[in-house]
Order: sequence, then C-alpha cells, then structure tokens
Amino acid sequence: MSDTLSAPRPASPLGDLGVLARRATTLTIRNGDALITSLALPIMLMLLFVYLFGGAIQTGTEYVTYVVPGVIMLCASFGASLTAVAVTNDMTSGIMDRFRSMDVRGAAVLGGHVAASTARNLVSTVLVLGVAFLIGFRPSASIVDWLAAAGLLLAAILALSWASAAVGLLAKTPEAASGFTFFVMFLPYPSSAFVPVHTMPAWIHGFADNQPFTPLIEALRGFLLGTPVGNSAWLALAWCAGILAVSVAATGRLFKRRTA
Repeated sequence: MSDTLSAPRPASPLGDLGVLARRATTLTIRNGDALITSLALPIMLMLLFVYLFGGAIQTGTEYVTYVVPGVIMLCASFGASLTAVAVTNDMTSGIMDRFRSMDVRGAAVLGGHVAASTARNLVSTVLVLGVAFLIGFRPSASIVDWLAAAGLLLAAILALSWASAAVGLLAKTPEAASGFTFFVMFLPYPSSAFVPVHTMPAWIHGFADNQPFTPLIEALRGFLLGTPVGNSAWLALAWCAGILAVSVAATGRLFKRRTA
C-alpha cells in the first residue's frame, strides 16, 4: 500500500484524525473497483427488487416506497463493512511501523478509516435516494423527520464502521476480513427490509424481530413515510449504542495487542 501521508506531523489528536481521514478517503478513491461496487451495488439491488420482484410482493403500498429504507440500510451496512478490509490492509502492509515511528495514535488510525467510511456511505445514500426518486419513491417526511432519519442513519454507520474496524484488527488477511462483508450484507435479508416479517416462515420470526436491522429499518420507514415509529427508534438507538460501545472498547484492546 502506498503512503499518502505527505503533510507534516500534526500536533494534536484532531490533527492526526484529519490527516488520516484524508488518507483513508484517498485510498478509497484510488481503489476504483471497491468504490464502484459500494456505490453501484445498492442501486442495482434496489432496481432488481423493484422491477423483477416488486410486482409479486404485497406490502400494502407501492413496493418502491416500502423497499427504499431497507436498501438504504443495506447500502450503509455494505459500505461500513469495507472498513474491515481497509484496516486489515494497514495492519498487514507494514505501514503501521511507520505510523508508530511518527507517534501517530492508534485511535486516529482507526478513526480515519471510520471517517472515510462515513463519507463514503453518505455519498452512496444520496445516490440511492436520487435513483429512488427517479423510479417513484415519494416520502412524506417533514424536515424534522428527515433530520431524525439522517441522525439514526449516521448512528448506524458509525456503529457498523467501528464494528468493522474491530473485525479488521482480528482478521489476519484482507481476504479473511472481506468475509465480514458477506455476513453484514446477509443480515438485512431476514429483517423487514424487503418483505414484512409476518410473511416469513414462523421459525424465523424471532430472529427477524430481534436483530438490529429490523428496528433500524422500521424507524427509517416511519420517519420517511409517516408511518407509526413506535419504539423502533429507541430500540435502534440502543442497538447502535451497544454495538458502538463494544466495538470501540474492542478496537482499543485489539490494536494494542496487534501493535505490541
């Protein structure tokens, strides 16, 4: 991996984070295949479900309206999971030795990847919404609802990105880290993302109702479409807070172990 840190050594933690976030963003842009995949895959999946499967799925509303919140979360989960591969690349490429010689803080290295993940996810979310509007998505959200949906999505991206960073520290190779991408992309399917949970086989209801993506998607759907949110938003925030707290603590321990 080429080193893109050409700026002088910053003198503060925020300076470290800013430089490393720019570095991680530059590496993302240079990795054209991964960038195109993270931006195009959610759009392709949305078009696939809307135009090939949507006519056969009954949700009580236009299918494009129902499916967009789920695609947004699928987009966020896939984009965040790429952080695992980026972190593993850093840990196995030798660049960490140079960072240590520059006294760069571990939190800044990982935080830079999380910041780049957040920026990448925001861009892909805007693209998904843009295409969704073109094919008939018509939300009824007020400005407050849009802000609430954006805040919840940001919390989910941060939690998933830090979880991905922890996986990246655990993985020994980038190939092993990429397996996390498959796992995270799978989770939205046994949820309310693409079909109502009550239409699924009874044996899967317990998992679908009690995994993090279902309350996240239901809360987004409620904010964007004006349907009752209930306690979905609080459950979603609780999931995000729990995942974030565990992941940040785990990354601190794992980073010290990997760089000891």
